[in-house]
Parts: sequence; structure tokens; C-alpha cells
Amino acid sequence: MTTTTLPVADETVRFYDLDEHAHPEGHSTMLGFWIYLMSDCLIFAILFATYAVLGGSYAAGPGPRDLFDLPLVALNTAMLLFSSITYGFAMLTMQRGQRGQVLFWLAVTGLFGAAFLGIELYEFNHLIHEGAGPWRSAFLSAFFTLVGTHGLHVTFGTIWLVTLMVQVRRFGLIPANRRRLMCLSLFWHFLDVIWIGVFTFVYLMGMLR
Repeated sequence: MTTTTLPVADETVRFYDLDEHAHPEGHSTMLGFWIYLMSDCLIFAILFATYAVLGGSYAAGPGPRDLFDLPLVALNTAMLLFSSITYGFAMLTMQRGQRGQVLFWLAVTGLFGAAFLGIELYEFNHLIHEGAGPWRSAFLSAFFTLVGTHGLHVTFGTIWLVTLMVQVRRFGLIPANRRRLMCLSLFWHFLDVIWIGVFTFVYLMGMLR
């Protein structure tokens, strides 16, 4: 609503424009989600910087070479990369309006995401069982915080994916569901990029120390 004020003698006359301005459907949703992703980038940047500072503080305890199972982490990385590919297939079939295929590829993506989380939980449990929990050293505190925060994001993304599958099954590929699938696509690929950074910076470079 806009207001126009015109002076007339000693009085003021106000005119109000009550017509709403055009708001393209979904425009604010995508803009808001991009802003959210930028804030998430800042969170992970802080966690990476913290790990860079504390990653060598072992407190006379075990280091990356003693703890990391690189083949297992490589398998876990493959799970997340495959999930990103299958989500891409879901988006392609969404463009063609094939609801059944969208649901199929979303289900496959969810399975890869669940496999990723399962392997990560196994790794965490193994480290804690070996006495290398986050309380053991600053290195392990930074490691568990960085990797655990990423895993928490994947968990929320998987829950979101299942919720969208229910929505698509009930209401089809309506514009609102297409927007939601686009937002989740950005989020999922973002997590894939972050994990590549984790795999390179934490695991690969850690094994070279």
C-alpha cells in the first residue's frame, strides 16, 4: 500500500493506493532459500577454519593416520555422490511430468543418503569405542563437530526428502511441489560439495600429515 500526501491550504489530503503489487509465485521462496544456503556456507566456513587451527592438536593421542579408515570413507563418499546423481535424475523426470519416475529416483536417493548416514554412524561408534571420542583431544573435537554437523544436515535432508515424496504422491507435481523439489535439490547438491571439501581437507590431507 502506498500513500500520497498533497497539501491543500492548511489541510493535508491523503490518497491511499490499495492495489497489491505483483508477486511472482515462488520468487520469495527461492530467494529466501539462497539466503539460507549462504548462511550455511558461513557455518561450515567457521567449522573448517576451526579444524584448520585445531586439526594438529592431538594431546599426545591418536592422529588421522591412526584412526581413519580411508577405503570406508571413500565408500561413504561414493554413496553421497551417487545420491546426487540420482536426485538429478529425479529433477529430469520432474521436468517431463513423470510422477512415478520422480518418486522412484527420490526413493533411490533416500536409500543412498541412509547408507551414507549408516556408515558415518558406524565410523563414529568405532572411534568412540576405541577411546577416540570428541573429548580426547582438540583434533577430535573439531573432527566430530565438522563431520557431525554435515551428517546432521544430511539427516534433515533425508527427512525432507521423505516428506516431499508423500506430498508428490498425494498432490502430484503441482507448482508448489516443484519449487520444493528445486529447493531440496540445491540443498542436497550443496551438501555434496561440502562433503567433497571434508573428504579432501579432513581425510585425505589428514592421512598425509
